[in-house]
Amino acid sequence: MMIPSIDLMGGHAVQLVGGRDLEIDAGDPRPIARRFGRLGEVAVIDLDAALGKGSNREVIRDLLALAPCRVGGGIRGERAAIEWLDAGARRVIIGTAATPDLLRRLPRDRVIVALDARDGRVVDQGWTHDTGDTVESRIEALAPFAGGFLLTMVEREGRMTGLDMERVSALVKAAGDVPVTVAGGVRSSEDIALADRAGADVQVGMALYRGVFDLAEGFCAPLRSDRADGLWPTIVCTEHGQVLGLVYSSLESVRAALESGKGVYYSRSRRSLWEKGATSGDTQDVVRFDVDCDRDALRVVVRQAGRGFCHTGTKTCFGDLSGIEALEATVRGRLEDAPEGSYTARLLRDPELLRAKLHEEV
Repeated sequence: MMIPSIDLMGGHAVQLVGGRDLEIDAGDPRPIARRFGRLGEVAVIDLDAALGKGSNREVIRDLLALAPCRVGGGIRGERAAIEWLDAGARRVIIGTAATPDLLRRLPRDRVIVALDARDGRVVDQGWTHDTGDTVESRIEALAPFAGGFLLTMVEREGRMTGLDMERVSALVKAAGDVPVTVAGGVRSSEDIALADRAGADVQVGMALYRGVFDLAEGFCAPLRSDRADGLWPTIVCTEHGQVLGLVYSSLESVRAALESGKGVYYSRSRRSLWEKGATSGDTQDVVRFDVDCDRDALRVVVRQAGRGFCHTGTKTCFGDLSGIEALEATVRGRLEDAPEGSYTARLLRDPELLRAKLHEEV
């Protein structure tokens, strides 16, 4: 799958060629993060910190509130890694500082080891120094401590020459059961599909910022369909995992949803795009898209407004909500429109009574 990337310099989202030459200044990264985050994790790299020329710490903190982020750049010790994890980073990316001694002091599943390589040999010091190690030997040494690898082919970085698929397959094999993300050279959404079939995610920057392909094309590239109409069955659910209903998606509907942030699907009866709530007022805000393991179905996590998802007026197409969400809906209803004598309403309006009740329950 695709991991969109935001590289930061001077508070701006940028793209460099070969790690040195500024090619694109995309400006404020916040709206970019909000849009990218609808696909899941976003790679956020602090280039200033990596180069020892400053920090984009406050900007990154803003991004963490907007999207699930894996954060890298200038993380050279345990303290810095833990600070970012505590700040809300899903994972941290550690480069030259990644040693078994450091990695074993961090939660393995939340650490990605970055290896930069030119022609198969690991380089450091801003890609200027050949360490003499092969990527495979470094993978073998660090795999027991890593929750993932980010493998950048520096000779291709920012140049959109295409992925070296033979190399990608070899690196996935070397990493074993440790997830691999590759970067460097992506020039089409087909690269993402090929890498996905080889077992690797792809970190994409330049091709997205240049508009060679868009978010929807990159995200949907690995998908397949056994339907004559090519649509993908799509489960719509809440942030708590409560299923609201089943719809269908196309490339165009995914594109519209990603751009607008609204629940947009493909209506088989109308044979056109359908924005949930456009006429009923029962709108949806898209939190994120997920893909299933077979790459033939989607899940869309939404924040549902209004009466609910179903056209019959129920919260879901399978009836009313259940579990914790049903309780939450009841409490919210009591707050907004409580019946006469409601004890729940009294609790919500009386801090002392509420505090006493919570103390009683725990």
